[in-house]
Amino acid sequence: MIGDKILVIAVTGCVSGVAHTYMAAEAIREICRKQGWRVQVETQGALGIENQLTPEVIETADVVVLAADVDLAELDRFAGRRIIRTDVRTPLRMPDRIARAVARVAHLQNGYVMDL
Repeated sequence: MIGDKILVIAVTGCVSGVAHTYMAAEAIREICRKQGWRVQVETQGALGIENQLTPEVIETADVVVLAADVDLAELDRFAGRRIIRTDVRTPLRMPDRIARAVARVAHLQNGYVMDL
């Protein structure tokens, strides 16, 4: 966290790897923008991994949001981080739920995992 600016990183993925993957990514960006948080989003879709999160970004992230309806690749990168796991619909339909979860989890111990 830089000052009070939370850094949220996210990975999104859906069954078809197209629409919901990118819609969820955009919804997470918008949630973070409204809260004044920094954000970086990796998508795992039909085109493969796009905007892959670097080890440096992962290390400095306050919260990892995994919004997916499929098994995501390379999840071991996030071991020991604060993680929120949800489906791709939740950021679209219940953005406030994501925002509340991030605000809560950002201040908990590393290794904490919340399922929404």
